Amino acid sequence: METINFKTITEFNQAQNLPEPENPLFSIGHKKLNADEVQDCISSKEEVSYTNQFYLISLKNIVSGEIIYGRTKYDCSTGTLLFSAPTQTYIVKDIVISSESWFIAFHEDFIQGLDIRKLIKNSNFFNYNVNEALHLSPKEEQTIKTIFRNIETEYQNNQDEFSKEIIISHLETLLKYSDRFYKRQFLNRKEINKSLMTRFREVLDAYFESEQQMRKGIPTVEWLAGQLGVSHRYMSDTIKAETGKTAVDQINLYLIEEAKNLLLAPNASITETAYRLGFEYPQYFSRLFKKKTGISPKEYIENASMN
Repeated sequence: METINFKTITEFNQAQNLPEPENPLFSIGHKKLNADEVQDCISSKEEVSYTNQFYLISLKNIVSGEIIYGRTKYDCSTGTLLFSAPTQTYIVKDIVISSESWFIAFHEDFIQGLDIRKLIKNSNFFNYNVNEALHLSPKEEQTIKTIFRNIETEYQNNQDEFSKEIIISHLETLLKYSDRFYKRQFLNRKEINKSLMTRFREVLDAYFESEQQMRKGIPTVEWLAGQLGVSHRYMSDTIKAETGKTAVDQINLYLIEEAKNLLLAPNASITETAYRLGFEYPQYFSRLFKKKTGISPKEYIENASMN
């Protein structure tokens, strides 16, 4: 099976034959195909695995084919809204779409320090416990397309000091409507079984929200497995199969995600951030941060202040 990992939004745009993004951390694309192009818009007969290192929201009219996410097949139909978070893997085979499609891609750094980050974190449709795409009614599809068009209009305008704020506002509206439509879709269904990865994230969220890390330190793989009622080997193997990363990698990614948000607070202290995340020694935090992001915490703060 072919594996494709889009590390940047620029790489993703190139693969979609779209212009280079106006902002390396955000892009919106709109494609309309004629009849001949639609006939060519069929993926390989072989399964292709995709991973993005950024958030992706796409609106497609999928005529046929399979999208496998979290080892569960999406039930695709017309008016399909798909969500993917960074490092999540999805597999496509024989996908056929109709004439129009939209997508929004944005990097985690685009939303750091903003209220929308919490909205995304609490959105089930970016999580592993949603195993179906969002199927839109014709009226809902028009609502979503209108929001896409509003974002595209602002994106294509000359960028100024208000551009990002306006785009974020429209993006928040898109997420709120999506949440409403998801609740409508699952209103009369029993809650589906949550994957191990979803429960893993929930345990981490609860641990850090209650600030246990400040008293007990960073949670271990063994402790997390105990909370989930499975062996640490089974948990690690399952998470690796679902995400392509080990349980330790997922813990470290979670720490970096939290660190980025804390470092953007006014007068943020690198040492204080390290202790708040459960690190016993600040230099261990700085070493991990640079290893995962390529820059030091200090450089991250300085770069953020310039944007």
